[in-house]
Amino acid sequence: MKSVREIELLAEQAHAGQVDKVGVPYIEHVRAVAAGLAPLGEALVMAGFLHDVLEDTDWTADGLLGAGVPARVVAIVQAVTNQPGMAYEEKVRHITADPQATLVKIADNAHNSRPDRAAQLPPEIRERLAAKYRGARALLWPAADRADIESIVRIVNPALLPELDEHPTRSRA
Repeated sequence: MKSVREIELLAEQAHAGQVDKVGVPYIEHVRAVAAGLAPLGEALVMAGFLHDVLEDTDWTADGLLGAGVPARVVAIVQAVTNQPGMAYEEKVRHITADPQATLVKIADNAHNSRPDRAAQLPPEIRERLAAKYRGARALLWPAADRADIESIVRIVNPALLPELDEHPTRSRA
């Protein structure tokens, strides 16, 4: 079984040469998502590092399994991967069926929603994505424990903390 560091290196190699919408090396987004999941355990950190690898690289689920990525981590990554023909809202609803995938998507959404990143986008793209990500949070946050969401958001995008009070979330019993 791979260590977290080995998974990070796999993600670095898989995303080598890729940049995000604002021209930053894509691995920085992946690292930010993984960092937000650090308080929640190694499996989620691994899934954070790999959350876009199936959709944005040549890696397959079988390839990840063959490389020693734990099966549960691969299942989480598959759950958050875009499916051809599936609308974004349907994808988000599908993700909420898996509590760990939900947390990975919350961390991804939080990083994609950072004001400093959004400010670098043209206004029309910034507004469209802000609405998309707000809509996703309205589906994701009620499916997760408030303490977990708060933990992720504090690390990845503290600007979202005030929004937490506007959404229903689950509380740990």
